[in-house]
Amino acid sequence: MKVAIIGTGYVGLVSGTCFSDFGVDVVCVDKIEEKITKLNSGIMPIYEIGLKELVSKNVDENRLSFTTDIKTALKGADAVFIGVGTPPHPEHGHADLKYVYAAAKEIAENMDGYTVVVTKSTVPVGTGDEVEKIIKETNPNADFDVVSNPEFLREGNAIGDFMNPDRIVIGTDSVRAKAVMAELYKTLEDKGAPVVYTTRKSSELIKYAANAFLAVKITYINEIANLCEKVGAKVDDVAKGIGMDNRIGPKFLQAGPGYGGSCFPKDTLALSKTAKDCGAPINIVETTIKVNEERKYIMLDKIINACDGEVKGKNIGVLGLAFKQNTDDMRDAISLSIIPELEKRGAKITSYDPQAMEEAKHLLGDKTQYVNNPYSAVDKADMAIILTEWDEFRNLEMEKLRNSMNGNIVVDLRNLLDSEKVSEAGLKYHSIGREEV
Repeated sequence: MKVAIIGTGYVGLVSGTCFSDFGVDVVCVDKIEEKITKLNSGIMPIYEIGLKELVSKNVDENRLSFTTDIKTALKGADAVFIGVGTPPHPEHGHADLKYVYAAAKEIAENMDGYTVVVTKSTVPVGTGDEVEKIIKETNPNADFDVVSNPEFLREGNAIGDFMNPDRIVIGTDSVRAKAVMAELYKTLEDKGAPVVYTTRKSSELIKYAANAFLAVKITYINEIANLCEKVGAKVDDVAKGIGMDNRIGPKFLQAGPGYGGSCFPKDTLALSKTAKDCGAPINIVETTIKVNEERKYIMLDKIINACDGEVKGKNIGVLGLAFKQNTDDMRDAISLSIIPELEKRGAKITSYDPQAMEEAKHLLGDKTQYVNNPYSAVDKADMAIILTEWDEFRNLEMEKLRNSMNGNIVVDLRNLLDSEKVSEAGLKYHSIGREEV
């Protein structure tokens, strides 16, 4: 089979690479020439574990290629996946679909025979109908079907999620399109991956409903953590106790600074607006958005209170800048809220992140200092703050950390550290949903 992927961002690049590993001939298309040049030179636009190696392997075996020429990419393609960005619209927060619609128009202009057009990007309900309309208007003679096939890829584990999915969702009423999609996913289905065949609109809604539910779960445990701090309970034990219930499960019950990244913030906003526009508001999602936004200020207060209410003139070492571990993605990262506010209040910030520092420099600017290891970040610091749950921070040597610092305050917004070991090193430990030590 031959597949074209429009967009070489997170969704398009990972999906295209994994399809090529199944033996499919994949051509990834992007308008940004520099991006394609780098990909053809083996330079990845994102950090994702195992991606560089998998791209290299399939390029070497002539199953994966990159181009700016959509006409060449679509020649003989059985399916074309739209994997472009759907960022929140600056005015209303709803998904901005201009890139999706532009891709649909270009596909229509360059289609070669019967083609299955697949929306892989996260899109609101009804987007598939609009894509179909655009293609028909642009090319009345086009022979095609539009299918919804949402991605469920966690940043930091995207290849694993694609190769071992919880489910594959395919939204189409077309027998021809279903046959093409079944052939594409045959490798995974043969391995036992469950496939949900449904209508296009149901498929589109499944993606939003799933992400919103997980966002609610994260926000719920953060609210419970606030209560734990008031009553003297331990949120880790509470999360473990409720997570043992099979109806609830342990995932997404780690208390922290709130959700961020490329999906949950924009998807909850988009779902909320869609629901309002349809006259069926989802109040629990609207509240989740509000509470998650407020969470940033609660975390800021926690840091300032740990310094007895004043951070002016303080040297603060920040460990972690990305919104989560195993990625360089800075979108809606808690660091983008915390660091500027601390600097505005007169603190001097030195930071370290294993992967996200280059991107952080563009977003945080030169005021923040960047170093190449965690101990340099806290050198002569009055306070250390953990913002991202990188594994290397779990294994920090407490004595070395204490000896590097001038002060003795550690604020752990990810509950990574063992409170007893931190205390034994002579450090004052502030975490989430647990008593201060």
